[in-house]
Amino acid sequence: MSIAEKVGFSLGPLLSTYDLLRCANMADQRENVDSLWVPESWGRESFSSLGAISQVTKKVRLGTSIVSIYSRTPATIAMAATTLDMLSDNRTVIGLGASTPAIVENWHSVDFDRPAGRMKEYIECVKLMTQGEKINYSGKFFKINNFKILHEPQRKHIPIFMGAVNKKMVSIASNLADGILLYLRPFDELKCISYDLKQATKGKAFEIACSFICAVSNKDPQKARERAAVTLAFYVAVGKYYSNFLAENGFRDEVQEIIAEYKKSGAESASKFISDRMLSSLTICGSSEDCRESLSKVVSTGITLPILQFNPVGDSENSFKETLSTF
Repeated sequence: MSIAEKVGFSLGPLLSTYDLLRCANMADQRENVDSLWVPESWGRESFSSLGAISQVTKKVRLGTSIVSIYSRTPATIAMAATTLDMLSDNRTVIGLGASTPAIVENWHSVDFDRPAGRMKEYIECVKLMTQGEKINYSGKFFKINNFKILHEPQRKHIPIFMGAVNKKMVSIASNLADGILLYLRPFDELKCISYDLKQATKGKAFEIACSFICAVSNKDPQKARERAAVTLAFYVAVGKYYSNFLAENGFRDEVQEIIAEYKKSGAESASKFISDRMLSSLTICGSSEDCRESLSKVVSTGITLPILQFNPVGDSENSFKETLSTF
């Protein structure tokens, strides 16, 4: 029996396109798998990937985790989400986030300007657009003049989850979104934010989702831990908001060492500065028994949807089979 009532899986750039579709199909056949999520940075595009996944799955929800509010207009997101809903029979979840200044400015060539204000208007616009009515909207960042989406949406409401790190973004998520997407939160801190979110969203349906770097291997648990550590080091090094948050929540020394080593020698070398305490507080990795214990700890914090960010150990397909059987 599964420790968690439901789980999601994040299938990222470590997988080939073939493996992405194969793993999605396998996950869809498991009773407790609620959703599949495709991240987006500067590689695979989320909505087209989920469109392909929609054709090899039947029941799992399909989420973007996350797409940057600087990479597309609200109208483009609304069109993508309603199109994916048509392809998937209403299984879309829109996951939005601010991303990072490095990606926004150096990849998308857009100023990373006032993310909180932009996010608020962005969600308001997407909500209106995906209802299918003619709308007018006048904000500081976006203006829509007497337009409606051409193809009638199949439902009046597509869930929006919001990636959030700092308090201001968490507050926007609790007020405007249907769920929050947390990442790289220490287990102890998750109890506090889960409690606060449940108080703030009392009386309405609100999903508290958190994604965890996950690597499983019964044959070589240490290899799984090393695989998770490399991924963790990468996100700490390139994610300004994550590194600042972790530095403020008990991992200042590790963060400084990881960033310095990453700049010199890359993620694999930087992963050597991931302490055991840091790895066990932020990831789900090791043997199946280790991972089930960690997931049980996650569920006890009040997280309503744990999302396991799959990091293959060895062959992707066999590794994912082992991951599915673990949870």
